[in-house]
Amino acid sequence: MARAPFTLAGHTIMPGQRLQIDVPVARLYTHTQLHIPVEVVHGRKEGPIMLVCGGIHGDEINGVEIVRRLLRSKAINSLRGTLIAVPVVNVFGFLQQTRYLPDRRDLNRCFPGSEKGSLGGRIAALFRDEIVDHATHIIDLHTGAIHRTNLPQIRAQLQPGSETERMADAFGAPVVLNAELREGSLRHYAQNRGIPVLTYEAGEALRFDEWAIAPGVRGVLRVMRRLGMLAGEQRRRSAMPAELANGSSWARAPIDGILRPKVRLGARVAKGEVLGKVADPFGNDEGEVLSMADGIVIGMSRLPLANEGEALYHIARFDEIEEAETAIENFQSSLTPQPDAMY
Repeated sequence: MARAPFTLAGHTIMPGQRLQIDVPVARLYTHTQLHIPVEVVHGRKEGPIMLVCGGIHGDEINGVEIVRRLLRSKAINSLRGTLIAVPVVNVFGFLQQTRYLPDRRDLNRCFPGSEKGSLGGRIAALFRDEIVDHATHIIDLHTGAIHRTNLPQIRAQLQPGSETERMADAFGAPVVLNAELREGSLRHYAQNRGIPVLTYEAGEALRFDEWAIAPGVRGVLRVMRRLGMLAGEQRRRSAMPAELANGSSWARAPIDGILRPKVRLGARVAKGEVLGKVADPFGNDEGEVLSMADGIVIGMSRLPLANEGEALYHIARFDEIEEAETAIENFQSSLTPQPDAMY
């Protein structure tokens, strides 16, 4: 029996077809129409409907490149099910190289949105109705905020034996955070509708970080294989076991000043260890940034200028910290340059 066509945003995609769609979202002051760019790959055989999206925060561009490489992968030529690929959701922020919408709202706090609400609410409602509600599984691609970088990590609400846990295990990031749902986020909306969703966090805003992009592409393909969307096994590299963090917290600047970091991203640290020192330009006043727990640095500020109380180091805590350290070392040692043809 032939598979049914797939319809999205008023367009019909036949089995075995790929189609790029421009979903109208708003107009600029100049009357120029803005669109959310979408590519749909509709496989000939039945399977899950996977949404992979980047750029909900307009300055988080690693996800844009992950989507581009995913769409160039030869593996998806024999896709089972349907792939909905959206490289840039927040087109306003992407054009302005900013996290936010023109009204300074965070699109990832606007879901489920409203057709009669704010600009953020209207875009969230459009994205929800036209794209998100079609998906059976979602991978949402993010980076650290401006001047902050994240170790590659998965954030998800994990229940033992759940589809979300299966996806997180397949992805192959070195760290998994069992993260609470944030109201208004895409993950909150989708999870409450019963759609399993992973958030991949890696790298820094407004930068292409190859050490974040290449594992992101491999991770998405691994999840698709685990779900039966792609044939065969990962031949080049199997996923390394991820370590589940049992919590995390931020170490903050004790005073205003200029930060001199003492540890790197991915470092193992001990409770009370000096992570960095903050001093005024003359060095008259100096304060130490101390780790509040034994753990691993999974995020950190890249800007040396710090205000008192500013979050500088994100420390994840683990029951088995030695295993977590090993997982991160193995992940880092695996990061050899990968040409596009590998994907």
